[in-house]
Amino acid sequence: MKLLIVKLSAFGDIVHSLPALHDLLTRPEVDEVHWLVDARYAFVTRIFPPQVKVHLVGLRGAAPVKHAWQICRALRRERFDAVLDLQGLIKSAALARLAGSPVYGMDLRHLREGMSRFLLRPVPFHDAERHVVQQYRRVAAAPFEHRVDSASGAMPYSPPQAMFNEDMQRLGRDALAEWGLAGKRYVWLHTGGGWETKQLPEATWISLASDLLADGYIPVLGWGNEREKAAAGRIAKAAPGTLLPGQRLDIDALCGVLKGAAVVVGPDTGVVHLAAALGTPTVSFWGPSASWRSGPQGPDHRHIESNPHCGPCFKRQCGEFICMDMIRPGAIISAIHEVAS
Repeated sequence: MKLLIVKLSAFGDIVHSLPALHDLLTRPEVDEVHWLVDARYAFVTRIFPPQVKVHLVGLRGAAPVKHAWQICRALRRERFDAVLDLQGLIKSAALARLAGSPVYGMDLRHLREGMSRFLLRPVPFHDAERHVVQQYRRVAAAPFEHRVDSASGAMPYSPPQAMFNEDMQRLGRDALAEWGLAGKRYVWLHTGGGWETKQLPEATWISLASDLLADGYIPVLGWGNEREKAAAGRIAKAAPGTLLPGQRLDIDALCGVLKGAAVVVGPDTGVVHLAAALGTPTVSFWGPSASWRSGPQGPDHRHIESNPHCGPCFKRQCGEFICMDMIRPGAIISAIHEVAS
């Protein structure tokens, strides 16, 4: 069988899809697995097994419709036996359908854009399949079941596992040597995040960095854009001894650095999920989103829940932003002590 996964974005969601990918690659009847991803997130595919064939679609920039149509024509020539839409959007369902093969997608209750139901075969989820990893695995199993249902019981959670190679290890080692961290214990603090509502107050980060320094760890402030770098700079200035990398790491070097961290700390973001997939302990905080839906699971991971009266709301913006203010530095440092390697 030849199969196509359509998972266009985003960073963390692609990481969450890795167990479904692994399920397909280990099935004896599957000969090829292809993946369609938004070109902006092509960097994440560096953590895919090498046998996965990746197709890029440019959904931003010049002539996105023309480029999407060209990609769909190329995908049709592949003659897939089935397509798996793990995105749940109209655009992902349309791209999947235009590949010219039967399309399986998310349960009707979980489609982010309900109109996409007319372009695919929705796969019912078991009520206990609350985590997105379980849901993606359920969709991946659908082409192999005689009936598309969940009567056999809930699909178990399986931790995402990212590919880690020698180049990543070398680049991470080089970065640590450049920063003077070779052989030292450090904690990666990911202060950014795609959603405004997921970001901790700077004062909380400053207190946490100071506590880590007092405990003998070197806090390293991760950032992904100039706005995040400026915020990280203010934190580093207020907590002398905290390390602020001058350059943004590419995905290979980032994997190498995250792999060597004692703990990776941050909100519900792709970097935290990547760290967990590399086997690094994590401490994450949750307010607008829910750890039961997308948090790393297992004994090496801790979730700091704010549990506001209005959450989880899954909103990117909020007029009553209280949930991340409720997370205290003391709770974070205690969780770090529990899982630090």
